[in-house]
Amino acid sequence: MDKRSTELRLKIVEVLEKSRRGHVGSALSILEIVRVLYDNILRFDPAEPDLKERDRFILSKGHGCLAIYLLLADKGFFPEEELYTFCEFESRLGGHPEYGLPGVEAATGALGHGLSIGIGMALAAKIDKKDYRVFVLVGDGECQEGSVWEAALSAGKHRLNNLIVIVDCNKMQCYGSTDEVQPMEPFGDKWKSFGFEVHNCKGHDIEALKLELGSLPYHNSKPSVLICDTTKGQGLTTAENNPAWHHKSKLSDGDIKQLYKELGLIK
Repeated sequence: MDKRSTELRLKIVEVLEKSRRGHVGSALSILEIVRVLYDNILRFDPAEPDLKERDRFILSKGHGCLAIYLLLADKGFFPEEELYTFCEFESRLGGHPEYGLPGVEAATGALGHGLSIGIGMALAAKIDKKDYRVFVLVGDGECQEGSVWEAALSAGKHRLNNLIVIVDCNKMQCYGSTDEVQPMEPFGDKWKSFGFEVHNCKGHDIEALKLELGSLPYHNSKPSVLICDTTKGQGLTTAENNPAWHHKSKLSDGDIKQLYKELGLIK
């Protein structure tokens, strides 16, 4: 990990120290993807969150919301101090993102719905002759939902080259591996059969993500999908590939101390 990725993980641990709960593994899995989107790819204006020309980003796997909260605060959509209200009563930063928080395009976390919402936005752009793009980040476990593939059929039919699906392919879900729960291979071929242009990359490799996300669309008359090979809990050894860290509701002082230690800090 480079300095920025380490600092973002440190911020997540600081938030967890206050909240003592959250979907830790998923947030760490997608952190580099979300970082590159907001640092290098998306068109947005924090001073005007509803800018008509903005690119739309939907975190369909809404439980990974700590990652998007960090980047929205980093970019000035809301004060950084608000991060420390995560999961508190009446906080705007719930355990899943809700529409109304600046920078959040849709309430998500009921898995399988984000792609359909994104398709509606992409179709609206075509109808209104707008050039904004719609990015939807889904999980590989989420793709076990039939609604994902119903949506994919529609995206292929309408040739939505302004739609980009990013798959967080960490091969883990809340109670085991995706192969144990419901095997999805041949995964890329499935997307191709639904009319998508498919690319793959390492999901924690910043330069690879910049290259892939900077070369969109992959095809002038097809929607794009980027399958990112990731590690659930990436960057914190305790959480890596550990289903027990999918969600934590009662993090102890010892847990927090261990996470700081793994980031090279003693508190």
